[in-house]
Amino acid sequence: MIDSTSPTTLQNIFSLKGKVALVTGAGKGIGRASSALLVEAGAKVIAVARTQADLDSLQKQYCEQIETWAEDVSSDRFLARIAQLPQLDILVNNVGTNKPQPFIDAELDALDLMLSLNVRSAFLTAQAAARIMVKQGSGSIIHMTSQMGHIGAANRTVYCMTKHAIEGLSKAMAVELAQFNVRVNCVAPTFIETPMTKPMLENDDFKREVLEKIPLNRIGKVEDVAAAVLYLASSASNMVNGDSLKVDGGWTAQ
Repeated sequence: MIDSTSPTTLQNIFSLKGKVALVTGAGKGIGRASSALLVEAGAKVIAVARTQADLDSLQKQYCEQIETWAEDVSSDRFLARIAQLPQLDILVNNVGTNKPQPFIDAELDALDLMLSLNVRSAFLTAQAAARIMVKQGSGSIIHMTSQMGHIGAANRTVYCMTKHAIEGLSKAMAVELAQFNVRVNCVAPTFIETPMTKPMLENDDFKREVLEKIPLNRIGKVEDVAAAVLYLASSASNMVNGDSLKVDGGWTAQ
């Protein structure tokens, strides 16, 4: 008979009861799905997004289990709010953007935007969260990267660069913070059906090219990525550190 009080039983291994999670980019897409699943697992979730209306609809769905912050993650005020948290067990560092352009025509504005949001703000958010986790002696930091953090792709040189940077950051953080029982990992999705990818995937030629590179022959869903986030947030992944969980349907296996 299975002992239901054991932390390694099926009932408990994914439980996040008593845990506090902070999810950036929580208003839509992957961030929203991740927030919802973490709540379902028992966590209290601080959902961060710039659009209050998106946050209001999420909070209406989950009431007391969701706390909403309408913040720009690149602002000093956002970092100050993290620093004031008495407890933080999980960070889902999800905010990011992309502006595909040919390498030789890449605009400085696009370069600065992606470096600032995808790298600088991710670094500073993780740093603020890690300071709390180090003090409490535990935590899980999950960076949302991309399959493009493992490969290269035409017209995505800047995006690839930023995601490779976060993959490297995660490995270094994992080594340094392990002594404090803080784990750091990445989730690296393929093309997922989100508001950001919708315009690209509406192009039949582009969608066909994408599907040809995914052995599973389907576009990912936000729930697929959220499930990977839950795994890395939970005790099911207690010995997983410095890794990147690719949710890519086999794209990078080729």
